[in-house]
Amino acid sequence: MLIGKVVGSVVSTRKNDNLIGNKFMIVETYPKFGADSQRVVAVDNVGAGMGESVLVATGSAARIGIGDESAPIDAAIVGIIDDATGVE
Repeated sequence: MLIGKVVGSVVSTRKNDNLIGNKFMIVETYPKFGADSQRVVAVDNVGAGMGESVLVATGSAARIGIGDESAPIDAAIVGIIDDATGVE
């Protein structure tokens, strides 16, 4: 699981049928929680907004996190962090 900040969004009008209705956000991971800061595109079904700190599940856990194990998803926002003291 990764911790990061929502820094942008992605709009896709044509996509796999299993992705219809999902919102895509760009999440920049905090350097303390990985080798280097990186940006990932994550499906957001919890309603995260710009600038919020979030928990991101990756791999098969991302598909389970959104409730669709057949969706082509590698990262999903599974939580919004209320207090991110010390993570930046």
